[in-house]
Amino acid sequence: MGNREKLLEAAQECLFTKGFDGTTVRDLASAAGVSMAAIGYHFGSKEALLNQALFKALDSGEQAFGAPTGDADLGALLNRVIEAFSADKTFWVANLEAVLRAQRDPELRTQLAAGLRQGRSGMAREVTGTAEAELSEAEVRTIGSVQLALVSGLMMQHLTDPGSAPTADEVMAGLRALAARLPEDT
Repeated sequence: MGNREKLLEAAQECLFTKGFDGTTVRDLASAAGVSMAAIGYHFGSKEALLNQALFKALDSGEQAFGAPTGDADLGALLNRVIEAFSADKTFWVANLEAVLRAQRDPELRTQLAAGLRQGRSGMAREVTGTAEAELSEAEVRTIGSVQLALVSGLMMQHLTDPGSAPTADEVMAGLRALAARLPEDT
């Protein structure tokens, strides 16, 4: 494994254990077993390295939400998501920090926007059990967008007030109640 790959792996580890703001250049270099100058050489800055590590973790989905079950069970997915928020709080805080930083960093905003598009597709895959390549744009824009919004809202609640945040069963009951109130022709 080269220095670049070692740094990305170390950055993911640091995001999950120390978060974005808690990770120093020294932490990254030490965890990767490389010099601090290697960060600048390969990524330009600590922030760029951590951003790339965050996207890599989110891309994999498995590190972020655990291994997919493959059965398209929404309740099981919600349980995995909620467990991930509790198990890896610093990582999810780093995710929120990235969203806030993106409001002042156009390049990061562009990267996050691309990540959101990919996230919608991944969420649609998780919910439907259909391979991403086989999903229609309508499924990604509807199922994927709604599921991503649901996950984002659950993340906010579980990070801010885990003691009263909803369980997967409560979310499922809420979705059923909302679905019963949908007008017939929208």
